[in-house]
Amino acid sequence: MNHRFPASISMLAAVTAVVLLVATPVFGQASSSAPKAAPAAKKWTAKTPDGQPDLQGFWTNSTYTPLQRPNGVTKELYTAEEAAQIEKQAAERESEQTTPGTIADVHYDFTQFGLDRNQSTHASNMRTSLIVDPPDGKLPPVTPEGQKRQADRAAERRRMGATTDAVQNMPVGTRCIIMAGSGPPMMPAGYNSNYQIVQAPGYVMILTEMIHDVRIVPLDGRPQLPQNVRQWIGSSRGRWEGNTLVVETTNFNGKNPFQNASDDIRVTERFTRVDANTIDYRFTVEDEKTWARPWTAVLPIKKSVGPIFEHACHEGNYGVRNTLAGARAEEKRAAEAAAKNGSK
Repeated sequence: MNHRFPASISMLAAVTAVVLLVATPVFGQASSSAPKAAPAAKKWTAKTPDGQPDLQGFWTNSTYTPLQRPNGVTKELYTAEEAAQIEKQAAERESEQTTPGTIADVHYDFTQFGLDRNQSTHASNMRTSLIVDPPDGKLPPVTPEGQKRQADRAAERRRMGATTDAVQNMPVGTRCIIMAGSGPPMMPAGYNSNYQIVQAPGYVMILTEMIHDVRIVPLDGRPQLPQNVRQWIGSSRGRWEGNTLVVETTNFNGKNPFQNASDDIRVTERFTRVDANTIDYRFTVEDEKTWARPWTAVLPIKKSVGPIFEHACHEGNYGVRNTLAGARAEEKRAAEAAAKNGSK
């Protein structure tokens, strides 16, 4: 698929100004020969004008940490040296020049421009996996129902992949309907893993750069949508628990399933701003039709530089147009051959 880079800037209205209140560093009384005590850790206490903990700004969740712990790794955390080496090797793989004319060359635009996760643009994390529960860092066992659903979906993908003569047979990402990143849960999208959070009285808005999906989360205690109302990114309802924003989402339509989940997946997200540059983001997934137990993952979200750029997916989506043009050309050649053979 030939991807699509920003065509124009789409800015939201200016966000509410924030006031940063930090704890004053405290030093112990010491003589000139005694070492000074370490300064106290700063605590993020900024509030919006209506008193909400302030989560506003531009953020990225781009990371090299995998969702599941790699096979053969038995510890929860890498050392700083190990994490740096893993990130260095991954960055080198992403920056490698492809060989013109090969399959890899088809995705050269991803490698050259999109996968920019240097130290300033990704959330560094020494965890060996995003999953923290179960403790082994792996997804829980899949239920028999989940296994059957996975096999059925794989068979459907093979069927669709064998007949690319209609746009309906292409993946929803190829068709610019929805991609990773919008969530929930909000997972790194590979590139354009950027967000803007804006708060207003009674609401939190999360704008995703990848295809510019928007989640508007009400905080007024309203009930979820009726079960027969299903949406691409579900129905989200939020509340504050101290300084943590808790967002519960249900009512997914199942057309873009997360990790092969069923339509009845329930996602609970927790956003806690721990300092000026970091939001602690953790989510719990519950789906008895897919996994034997709930599971939880943790991902730091790092402050980034705005603005969010419009992801002009349809405007630059030459992959769909070219695929369909090729299908029409094949049909034309087949019709001409049939007519020629029929005239003999």
